[in-house]
Amino acid sequence: MTPFAFVPAAAGRSLKKPRRTGLTMMIDQGLGLNAAADIVGVAGPYVDLVKIKTGTARLYDEGYLKEKLSLYIAGGIRPFIGGQFHEYVFATLGTDALPRFYAEALKIGFSTIEISDNVVPLSDPERAAQIRGARAAGLSVFAEVGAKDRRTSAEEMISQGLICLDAGADLVLVEAAELVVDGVADQAMLAALNAGLAPDKLMFELPGPWIKDVRTCDIEALKKLLVKSFGPDVNVANVAPDTVLDFEASRQGLGVAGPPSHW
Repeated sequence: MTPFAFVPAAAGRSLKKPRRTGLTMMIDQGLGLNAAADIVGVAGPYVDLVKIKTGTARLYDEGYLKEKLSLYIAGGIRPFIGGQFHEYVFATLGTDALPRFYAEALKIGFSTIEISDNVVPLSDPERAAQIRGARAAGLSVFAEVGAKDRRTSAEEMISQGLICLDAGADLVLVEAAELVVDGVADQAMLAALNAGLAPDKLMFELPGPWIKDVRTCDIEALKKLLVKSFGPDVNVANVAPDTVLDFEASRQGLGVAGPPSHW
């Protein structure tokens, strides 16, 4: 039971896990066990996925990372390894090292990894082959399309996304840098992507200060725009831990986006 239970949530918001739509992915840039436990305690019902960012999985004590992953899983949250770590392994050690990477991920407690080409470009055949290889090893795959260091058209990202889904990816994430221009949301790009890929297979990443000209107010504006444009069950990634509850309030019409009747 929650306080003020008589106040209705926004129509169309999926409130029970596991959700098929309305997924919130939280970004974990190195939370300690106590911090992660606090997030699960206060906002666990509203977090579906958590990304262990870039190659940070390489830096933990193994037992510590296993304990943190177990904590998330017990809270009904699916942790996964960010795609730039996979890119690093591929770029430095080659394709032959990928099966070892997959085996290590499974041993530590991951059931899912992300495959991307943010900074290490992949051809379409390479993209599909890597997804199939990870799935054959026993992992689920989230595929990311788009780049951090160049602009990609909506048509190209949609084509890449369809290739990823056909190869067996569960979800297509769109790189945040592709969704903003000078820090401002590219509404035409958002609309084209939403029209070109099934909404239950598409997840929009929020940008962060690692992207040029992006301010905190720009991140908040994009959250509001996504909910208003695509409804409370839009899939959104890279939500900061301390803003998960506030973002859920926006999804339910209780936050800065206002009630759905005012959208």
